[in-house]
Amino acid sequence: MKTVAETAACAAGRRTPRPRADALRNRERIVTAAREMFVEFGPDVPLDEVARRAGVGNATLYRNFPDRAALVHEVVLAVTSSTIDRAEEAVAAESDPFAALSRFVHAAADERIGALCPMLSGGFDADHSELLAERRRLEEAVEGLVARAMSAGRLRTDIAVGDVLVALSQLTRPLPGIACPGIDRFTHRHLQLFLDGLESPARSVLPGSAATLEDLRSGR
Repeated sequence: MKTVAETAACAAGRRTPRPRADALRNRERIVTAAREMFVEFGPDVPLDEVARRAGVGNATLYRNFPDRAALVHEVVLAVTSSTIDRAEEAVAAESDPFAALSRFVHAAADERIGALCPMLSGGFDADHSELLAERRRLEEAVEGLVARAMSAGRLRTDIAVGDVLVALSQLTRPLPGIACPGIDRFTHRHLQLFLDGLESPARSVLPGSAATLEDLRSGR
């Protein structure tokens, strides 16, 4: 015979069923469409346009994401998580530490990590615990890539992790409304120029000091 607690637990389980597969697919389509449109038009794109591109109704979008902040939160989380996956894949695929770093930088560009920058403003909660945890995982992954390449003598020693993240952010940041259509085709070309400048031996003396993660966090 079940106890009162067991009966209550069973009832609670019946009241909170797992999302149906089609509901999960709709949610994924919304996040994918939002990522694309935030890159193309910025984070203020009308949400009904996001719903239209995702192929769902407005009611479905708002059932999953009650407001713009909730959708932006999910997009930032998705981009960050995917970029971490790219870092892990680069380590697994390349035995040369500098090749692993290069592979990651190009893969992160394809994830459009620079698109996060315009989103992290206004009422967005950048200090949400879930986002902070993923950001730290990303920082650790990039720190590992940089440290391995530097230890192998393949990476110049006068740079820091922040230099990689800043350059990656700047070179992949979308420019909504830009008067230069097709400019994205130059992204990987310019990233490769940046990577060539990171290789050891260094070909120049860099002005200023290396950008650290602490610099980026403090906004200095």
